[in-house]
Amino acid sequence: MQTLAPDVDTVAVVPRHVAIIMDGNNRWGRAHGLQGVGGHERGEHNVRTIVEAALHEGIAVLTLFAFSSENWRRPADEVEGLMRIFLHALRERVPVLHEQGVQLRFIGDISAFSPALQDVMQQSVAQTAGNHALVLNIAVNYGGQWDMAQAAVRLCHEALAGRLAPDQVTPQSYASYLSMADLPPVDLLIRTGGEHRISNFILWQAAYAELYFSDLLWPDFGPKSLKEALNDFCQRERRFGRTSDQVRNCDRA
Repeated sequence: MQTLAPDVDTVAVVPRHVAIIMDGNNRWGRAHGLQGVGGHERGEHNVRTIVEAALHEGIAVLTLFAFSSENWRRPADEVEGLMRIFLHALRERVPVLHEQGVQLRFIGDISAFSPALQDVMQQSVAQTAGNHALVLNIAVNYGGQWDMAQAAVRLCHEALAGRLAPDQVTPQSYASYLSMADLPPVDLLIRTGGEHRISNFILWQAAYAELYFSDLLWPDFGPKSLKEALNDFCQRERRFGRTSDQVRNCDRA
């Protein structure tokens, strides 16, 4: 079960769980004279680079915001292009991820996708389920508010079935119904593209995350950029409600 907050005594120098809002693909494409979804295609290539960098850095869980529930509002031709890129990426990249020991998961409401895409997603999850080098979560048709609402619905069904009393609902029990409930909370949340907001991404899971904003557009955010974000994380003092003296005493213990 996911805890409400990490124990300060067990905080690692390298974040166990890194989440990234991959913003700036369209702007990168326009700046480089690309048509259509060319910027997104370049961004998909960068996913492979960052996954390899995460493996090298010893990160246990990497969560990438690929397609939000609000992205359906984009022009139809762009959405169609994104789905095409997604399907191609799964078919081409999953064998390599499997060889690298990456366990692939998806978070979000995948029922909105085509049956063909859903089949490939499910096959990819099954193929990589036994891997342990890195858990790679791809957030698709995902929103933090949706995630919290679906958890509440599931809790309501448990209560109506008599398996859960209302006064048994706690932050800890609620968290067990959220996406990624079996994984550690997000330690570091990165957003590229220069915007300073979290855009309805993992609202609960990143409650205690350190936030890092980069002006680089996603296709330009490479291994060096990730390393800089990790180095910045190492300089943060994560207190989780305690005082600085208490944290220092834990470090010396």
